Amino acid sequence: MPEPISVQGERMLKLWQGSWIAAFAVGAVVWGLIIWAVLFHRKRSNDLPPQVRYNMPIEILYTAVPFVIIAVLFYFTARDENFVEKTTKNPAVVVDVIGFQWSWQFDYKEKDAAGKERTVASVVGQPVAPNGPAAAKPVMTIPSGKTVRVRLHANDVIHSFWVPALIYKKDVMPGYTNEFEFTANKLGTYEGRCAELCGVDHSRMLFQLKVVTPDQYQKFIADSKQALAAGGAK
Repeated sequence: MPEPISVQGERMLKLWQGSWIAAFAVGAVVWGLIIWAVLFHRKRSNDLPPQVRYNMPIEILYTAVPFVIIAVLFYFTARDENFVEKTTKNPAVVVDVIGFQWSWQFDYKEKDAAGKERTVASVVGQPVAPNGPAAAKPVMTIPSGKTVRVRLHANDVIHSFWVPALIYKKDVMPGYTNEFEFTANKLGTYEGRCAELCGVDHSRMLFQLKVVTPDQYQKFIADSKQALAAGGAK
């Protein structure tokens, strides 16, 4: 798994690691019992060995242990899913992400004094040329340490918003708005892509997630507001 760059990603990584530890523990017990039976309970005569099919305590144990394992895994899965999918009332940053054949558009939203939402910055991508430079990818810029809400839209077919470093992806569907929130805690630039086969140029739907300091983010928004005021989209 990639090193997570968000609080939510760290929680998912721990769940994944815990599930593997539980799986290895169960596997070790099962294989241990199999090897023990093979080595010490091989057939030595034609006598029928002691039977345990009517041993009530053992049969209760056979039934109870799997239920306990499933219940524990279910609890931690439900707990972490609720944490990862939780949305807040007033996120610091709201970005409308529009997936289209074959690139991405990032619209940054703010509310004015009247509470009406407006776009204050916009990044419109172009399909990345085969073997093209990294600079050709559209960049989604977000601040570290702040709650970011991503709202996903599509106008043509189903896409999927995926940043491996977030250890998370979500479908981008026409006619339905999916959304999620995350809080990045590591600065840097991370690769993103569409994870849903959406057509012939699906592989060209590449983008980057850039995590900057809050001050750098404010400068990005201020510069973008100037560009929009001048009548252009970056």
